[in-house]
Amino acid sequence: MTISRPLRVGIVCPYSFDAPGGVQFHVRDLAQALEAQGHEVSVLAPADEDTPVPDVVTPAGRAVPVRYNGSVARLAFGPRAAARVRRWIDAGQFDVLHLHEPMVPSLSMLALWIAEGPVVATFHTAQVRSRALQVAYPLLRQSLEKIAARIAVSEDARRTLVDHLGGDAVVIPNGVYVDTFADATPQERWAGTPQAPTIAFLGRLDEPRKGLEVLAAAAPRILARVPGARFLVAGRGDAGRQAAEAALGEHAASFEWLGGVSDADKAALLASVDLYVAPQTGGESFGIVLVEAMSAGSGVVASDLGAFRRVLDDGCAGRLFRTGDPDDLADHVLAALADPEGTRERRERAARFVRRFDWPVVTDQVLAVYEMAVAAGEAIGSWPVHPEAGV
Repeated sequence: MTISRPLRVGIVCPYSFDAPGGVQFHVRDLAQALEAQGHEVSVLAPADEDTPVPDVVTPAGRAVPVRYNGSVARLAFGPRAAARVRRWIDAGQFDVLHLHEPMVPSLSMLALWIAEGPVVATFHTAQVRSRALQVAYPLLRQSLEKIAARIAVSEDARRTLVDHLGGDAVVIPNGVYVDTFADATPQERWAGTPQAPTIAFLGRLDEPRKGLEVLAAAAPRILARVPGARFLVAGRGDAGRQAAEAALGEHAASFEWLGGVSDADKAALLASVDLYVAPQTGGESFGIVLVEAMSAGSGVVASDLGAFRRVLDDGCAGRLFRTGDPDDLADHVLAALADPEGTRERRERAARFVRRFDWPVVTDQVLAVYEMAVAAGEAIGSWPVHPEAGV
């Protein structure tokens, strides 16, 4: 079966656009990529009515902050949220409903309960043991049978899914608009020199798993060898910044705190610096910022989490250090700075490797899964397929 006409695709995001993160950006960019191929897309996500959101997003109202997967997630649940989900689904008449993280108690879980047509689910979480999935599974066991096709964004996310829910999923990575980063214009204010190289970090500063404290602990050893090094830190979180500055002491002057940055400034920053450091300590299912840094041409030094190892082609596209070890991080940063030829070779390898994560490539893979879900609906005969889908 081949989909010969545009599909109506409904995408549900469980996390609020009031404080967007990786899943929200993934949903936003997937919607944009699908629209670029001629499909009609609507996204439902938690967001206050006055929160600026992309045109494709329908705000589903205020979310409640909940601790989840090592961070604070803003979720929407309850009768009012369920009513909004039902109205959106009824109005959309979707050929495919694409739910992200349906095991999270938010809009995707509600949509799974309500859904009657072809359903695709994407799982982002990567944890050895997830209490949230253990609690949610009995509540959703029957509803999970509605899912015609399952996607995991990485092998780590697939393993979490298999271990907690059984079954399997096709691995389709997060996407990046590679050329947006590859074509970004470097900014002189962020560019380094051999005597004063620049090292970037991006992430929520008050989430311990993002590893800012590991970078802060490694900095004195780096600065002892390269006194002019500058650390450019982008991200929000006053408590995290204050803790890092206290730990740095006399070395705090080498850190420049950029706060939250726009997408354009993020691309320019990654195109400008000598190295991008990803010291995350766990809870990462993919590593989208690594792909962005690689696309922009930055050298990468990252913790050797399984997800990061795969994104960095097992160390061929960037250096890997022992997770949580600031001394090993410092050694790898210093080795990268002292070996510009080796760093250049890794950058060139990365520039080729990241093409598999380019959104046009990823979108074609997602559409193949949609095709399978629509075919399953036709075979069952009870799932409504919009007559304009042209299948």
